[in-house]
Amino acid sequence: MSNNRITDFKNLNDNQKDLLTVNIIKGLVMDGVRNANSGHPGGPMSLADFTYILYSEFLTIDPKNPDWENRDRVVLSVGHTCMLIYSILYLCGILKMDDLKNFRKLGSLTPGHPEIETPGIDASTGPLGQGVGMGIGMALAEKASSNSSLKRFTYILAGDGDLQEPIALGASTLAGHWKLSNLIMFYDKNDIQIAGNTSRVDSTDYAMLYDAMGWHVQEIDGHNHEEIRKALRNAQSNDKPSIIIGKTVIAKGSYSLENSPKSHGSPFSEDEIKLTKEKLEIPQDSFFCNEDIINHFQRNFGLLNEKVAEIDKEFEKNYYDKDQMFDSLKVPDFGNDLMATRQAFGKSLDEFAKKFPHIIGGSADLDGSNCTSNFAKIYHDFSSSNPRGRNIAFGVREFPMGAIMNGIALYGCHFPFGGTFLVFSDYVRSAIRLSAIQKLHVMYEFTHDSIFVGEDGPTHQPVEHTMSLRNIPNLLVFRPADALETFYCFKTIMKNQKNPSAILLTRQKLPKLNISEDKIEEGVNKGAYILHEEDNPDAILFTSGSEAHLAVEICNEINKKIQIINLPCWELFEKQDKKYFSSIMNSNCRKRISLEAGITTGWQKFTGIDGLNIGINEFGASAPGKDVAKHLGFVKEKITSLIEDYLNE
Repeated sequence: MSNNRITDFKNLNDNQKDLLTVNIIKGLVMDGVRNANSGHPGGPMSLADFTYILYSEFLTIDPKNPDWENRDRVVLSVGHTCMLIYSILYLCGILKMDDLKNFRKLGSLTPGHPEIETPGIDASTGPLGQGVGMGIGMALAEKASSNSSLKRFTYILAGDGDLQEPIALGASTLAGHWKLSNLIMFYDKNDIQIAGNTSRVDSTDYAMLYDAMGWHVQEIDGHNHEEIRKALRNAQSNDKPSIIIGKTVIAKGSYSLENSPKSHGSPFSEDEIKLTKEKLEIPQDSFFCNEDIINHFQRNFGLLNEKVAEIDKEFEKNYYDKDQMFDSLKVPDFGNDLMATRQAFGKSLDEFAKKFPHIIGGSADLDGSNCTSNFAKIYHDFSSSNPRGRNIAFGVREFPMGAIMNGIALYGCHFPFGGTFLVFSDYVRSAIRLSAIQKLHVMYEFTHDSIFVGEDGPTHQPVEHTMSLRNIPNLLVFRPADALETFYCFKTIMKNQKNPSAILLTRQKLPKLNISEDKIEEGVNKGAYILHEEDNPDAILFTSGSEAHLAVEICNEINKKIQIINLPCWELFEKQDKKYFSSIMNSNCRKRISLEAGITTGWQKFTGIDGLNIGINEFGASAPGKDVAKHLGFVKEKITSLIEDYLNE
């Protein structure tokens, strides 16, 4: 093939046109990365053949409406290869040439890793492995919401690094267990990573592994277009999730960098690009792509437009009036006995689930501890034989749970939740971060929120976790103080649809707050409220969660006027107008105290550097909760003494 093929394009056979189009895509990738002076050219060149065939022949999308709800989904888990997807989206007519030229520039639609703000991008990926989990969540959501015999597929594009991350394998195990037949993953097996050959770090037989996990497995030449087409057709008709393992060559077609780790994460030199374009027999022009190439890529789009119209007729839309459902909510009967906030969450979940059929989720093998057992009993487990089951049994897989929740939320039909112990939020933190970056409406339920877990010891007693979660931008962190506050935290979470939320709950039983329901609801909505009010107070005490009750007990014994501020959600409080914020902060009072069963770093934003911050800045111990608290000095007598000394300074 020579450069003359560009001018003689119409006379080429279909196979020649396909190969030339793939080479033009590689040219766009090289030019985009070179123009940005950063990026990853090698991976896109090994993945180009499969992605070209997928988008031009198999994918059901509406190029005129990239957010079309009945589309197939594509998750580029190997996110650093995104210049390939941007080039493909340009050929689809979704992006413009200027977008390719602005690759990795501030404010562009072509950032250095995929972000959902870009039309045609279905998930923000970058941290390897999480795209696999999000894709599995999307496939689950489609199964759970489909009311048609037509299949909508989720495609995952993954690389060696993705499958080396345990998150990918944990999520894949669930996909096989659930028999997600609408899920197809292409594994771009080029056997190269940044530090060299994958053989340095991995000798796993992924074909055997995925077969053992219940997947349909095919191994192909990832550059052979006929093998790619055959594999996709086989995958679409199988009753299991499918993995297509494509043996590929990194930087395929380059002049001197094929199979070289040097091609992974650095732009090709000008000479390498020039010589590679000569080898690929494409024009030397920077960002070259003409109408013939675009028309060939879009050769099936006419039929695709007809298919889009037919699918819209086939699928029914499920609409509901959310406001009306909120209006019909009833506060559960929490009784008059002491109640742990985790129990109140379970009762609240039952009430919300009745009114909001799009609530779906479960626990990481802690159903009883997270109080989701009744939800599971009523709505049953999601499975291949029961895709309408609303409870998701994740097993002991916290990180996969979080990634799958993100995929469910991205799909757009459901509100997902997932439960585990607060101390295990470390395991799911990276998924929480992607929830926050993408501003997804998901809820993380974290129970056993302090040292009062007791006998399980320091490995299970969260100390730093509450404050750590508060440091994640866009995440709303709720720590309710009693059953009623738990219900209204849940309600506020449901209404804040542009934020992920974490709700932190006690195992120990708590009394009711001695204030009105209206005040609690308003206070939760605003993130903070005056729990105990004083005129011209001597001090202001800030607290949250179970410590609100301890604060009231202590202040009743101190012969000083102490105003207590309860903060169920810092993030909401900090969004309030200046007038409300000032009324809570009360700048006329200089003495300020914080009280919470966790690390004290962070409370200074409310107390100032001269305030008294009472908490737990060390790990716990294995003993009954009250004994642990006494051992750490977190008891009424000790705290009272600290406050009195501070007030008498």
